Order: sequence, then C-alpha cells, then structure tokens
Amino acid sequence: MTLDYIILGLYAISMVAIAFITKKRSNSVNDFLLAGKKGLNGWMTAFAYGTTYFSAVIFIGYAGQFGKSFGLASIWIGIGNAILGTLIAWLVLAKRTRNMTKRLGAKTMPEFFEKRYGSQGIKLASAILIFIFLIPYSASVYNGLSTLFEIVFGIEGWIVMAALAALTALYLYFGGYFATALSDFVQGIIMIVGVICMIFCFMNHENIMWNISDLANNPNLTWFTFGAENSSGLYGTTVSLISLILLTSIGVWGLPQTIHKYYAIRDKKAITQGIIVSTAFALLIGVIAYFTGALSYFFPEELAHLAPTAYEKIMPTMLGVVIPTGLVGLIAVLILSASMSTLASVSLTSASVVAVDIYKGNINKKASDKKVTLLMRICCFAFVAISVIIAIFNDKFGIAAIAYMMGISWGTLAGCFMGPFVIGLLWKKVSRPAVWSSIISSPVITAILIVVLGFDKGNWECSFGQAIKNGVSTSPLIGVICMIFSVIITVAITLITKAPEKEIIYNAFDAPLEDEIK
Repeated sequence: MTLDYIILGLYAISMVAIAFITKKRSNSVNDFLLAGKKGLNGWMTAFAYGTTYFSAVIFIGYAGQFGKSFGLASIWIGIGNAILGTLIAWLVLAKRTRNMTKRLGAKTMPEFFEKRYGSQGIKLASAILIFIFLIPYSASVYNGLSTLFEIVFGIEGWIVMAALAALTALYLYFGGYFATALSDFVQGIIMIVGVICMIFCFMNHENIMWNISDLANNPNLTWFTFGAENSSGLYGTTVSLISLILLTSIGVWGLPQTIHKYYAIRDKKAITQGIIVSTAFALLIGVIAYFTGALSYFFPEELAHLAPTAYEKIMPTMLGVVIPTGLVGLIAVLILSASMSTLASVSLTSASVVAVDIYKGNINKKASDKKVTLLMRICCFAFVAISVIIAIFNDKFGIAAIAYMMGISWGTLAGCFMGPFVIGLLWKKVSRPAVWSSIISSPVITAILIVVLGFDKGNWECSFGQAIKNGVSTSPLIGVICMIFSVIITVAITLITKAPEKEIIYNAFDAPLEDEIK
C-alpha cells in the first residue's frame, strides 16, 4: 500500500510541475485558450482530445453498469466512440473547424457562432447554456472518482474531490490550455499503460482464466445479445445500447470542450497524426473499459453484497480483487488521469465562455486582454468549486443519479449545437433563425420528454425515479432525439429563411488565410 501512495504522490507532483513549467505560456487570452500562435502538434492534440473524451465516468460508472447490463455487447459503445466519435469526427471536422475559426478569429464556440452568423444574441445564449449544462457533467466525474478511492483506499469521497479540484485548478490557473495539453499528453501515456496492466490482471485472475470458455458460450457474454441483468426486455436493451453508442459517439461533434481541440491544430501533418493517434487511443481505452465491465459476470460472490443498482461500485470492487498491491496506485492514477484531463477541459471551456463571451462580449467590451485572462483564471477556480460542491451534495444519490444527469446535460448541449456547428461548417446558407431554432428546441424537447411525457413507452422508462430504480438509463435516448432534431430543424428552417449576409459568409468560408490547411 505504501508503494501505491508513492505512485499517487509522484503523479500529483508531476501535475504541479507542469503548472509552473507552462506558466509563461499563458500570458494572453490567445495563449490561455489556444496555446499561442503556433498551435499544437498532432500528438498533443490527439491526446488532448482522447483524454477529454474519456473520464472516470466510463471506467467507474458506464463500464460497470453497461458491462453488467449488456455483457460483451457493451464493447460496441467503445468501438462506436473510436470510429464515429473520433475517426470520422476528425475527418469531417478537424480541418474545417481549424480553418474557419482562424478566419473568424474565434477562440470559443459562442464566439464562433457570433462571427459565423453575425449575432451577439446567439453568442450570449450559447455561452449561458454551455456554463449551465457542463456543471452536472463535471460533477459526475468527481463523483465517479471518489467512489473508487472510497472502496479501494478507504478515503472519504469529499477529500478526494477536494484534492482533485485543487490540483486541477492549480495547473489550469497557471498554464491554461498549453498546461492542459501537456498534462493530457502525460496522462494519456499513463492511461495506455494503466489499461494494459488492468486487462492483463483481469485475464490472469483465477476467476476468469479457469472459465475463459464462458466468454464464447455464455449468452450473457456474447457480442450480439444482452445481459440478463437488464430487465427492460429485448426492445428496451436494443434501443438503450444504440442510443448509448450514438450519444457518446456523435454527441462529441457538438460539445464545446471536444471541438475546442481542433482550434489549435498546427498544420496538415498534425491532423494526419491526430486522426491516427486519437483513433487508436479511443479504441484501446473504450474497448478495454467496457470489456472489463462485462467480466463482472465472473465475480458473482465478490459482487453479491452490492445493491442491484450500485453500478458505481462494480468496477472498484473488481479492481480491489484483481489488482495486486503496487499496481493499485497505477490503476488509480489511470482513472485520475482520465478524470483530470476531462475536468480541465470542461473547466477551461466554461471559464472562457464567462470571461470572453459574457464579460468581454456583453458586459465590458473594452476590457483589456490582461483583465480577461485574469478573469478566466478566477472562473476556472469558481467552476471547479461549484462542480465539487454539487458532487459532494449529490453523493448521497450515487453515481447512477449523476450519470443520468450527465447524459441529460451531454445530450441537451449536443442537441443545441449539433446542427448550428456541424451543418454550419459544411453549408454556407445556414441562417440565424435556423440556429435559434436548434438552440431553443433542444432544452424544450428535453423538458417535454422528461416532465410531460414521463411515462413508460415501449419499455423505455422516461421517469427519472424509474430509470434509477430499474437501472435503465433513459437519458441517452433523450439526447439522441435532441441531436437528430437539431440537424433536421437546422436544415428545414434554413431552406425557408434568408441566409446570412454575403460578407459574413465570405469571412467564414472564403477569406484568405495565410496558414490555411488544405
């Protein structure tokens, strides 16, 4: 156990060191948000993207819950994340996003919307939505991580959350995006080593190695059927799995914290590197996470004491059984790395919309660069603090409740921006009314599905209480509906309304760009 604590201590020291090493790289707003004029190479961008994508929620919440519910079929979620959420996302969005944001001089997604569509109102509305809906997402990450440390190390959850928050806020405050990207690179390497060690320990444990034939013969563990633990029937489980794949894979196309990674890409070579590295990273992390969750079938006695819906305790309990002393610290650092990178990106995104889009964009348009940068640093601290407080107070509800809220926030936010951002990159004529329609409709649809239509339809419980009680997550389906509707309404309203002024379209698509990536 002493070795485990030494590993944790070394990790914390390395993160503090990164904060101070990168301090001089964040003196302006551009430095703080985009890592300076040169941008980042493909490896750093790829790791920043991948580590932002995967957090403690996938290892502690989703892997345990969906691995137990769907068996090996849950691996399709990881495969979808790699192909749809990473490979195709980079191919479609990376070059276009980087070039257009450079032309427009946009440093945040709300600023992108303002200059792409010529509307300060859209900028303000999107900034407010981003800040509100990223809070439960951040809180869910804190909650998932605290569960691991409570079970494996016996450390109270609030202590873990507070320590993680302080460490994240420290290197964000001093280093901004460059510190985040550098730490993401280090944390990405840790995650790769960690998941390889984790799968090795699982496959060599006596519970599994003597029953390996069950992987092919047991219906709970096949690739194309679903685990018996899910009580909502074949229809419900099929819809649930497909919804999870679509939400977690396509949703990142419209989320500001993942889209932001494309802004600072250096050149064409960096995009090629980013496509290969980020896809391989996502495939490795996603597949191993859900595969190990499916192996819960082999630990009936160890998991027997858990409540039927205590999904957040499945992975920590199994890790405590299969991971030998000395490697526990490494696995803990693996999940710490996944969490801190996500928290840093979410906090930086939220801080930027407050400082750049709300304060400088609407309250004090003449604010100096120095003042805006200082405000972003302060907002990073504030956002981290708010998220921790919410996570601590919601800890009594368990990760199932917060994971549900994470799904709602992820889906609603992606639904707001999917059409306006993705279609807006591809189609010059997307109009302001179309953007407003998408931004307004997504929260409205979410509210209607939960509040007005809060009853079972086709074995799909839309009630929050029933979803948690039965272990069936309805939030992915709600998010998928919002995303599909966003694309449809953006196209439909654009066809019947006036396109933005020619100057706005020219500035976004055709204006000369010295370092354009072709």
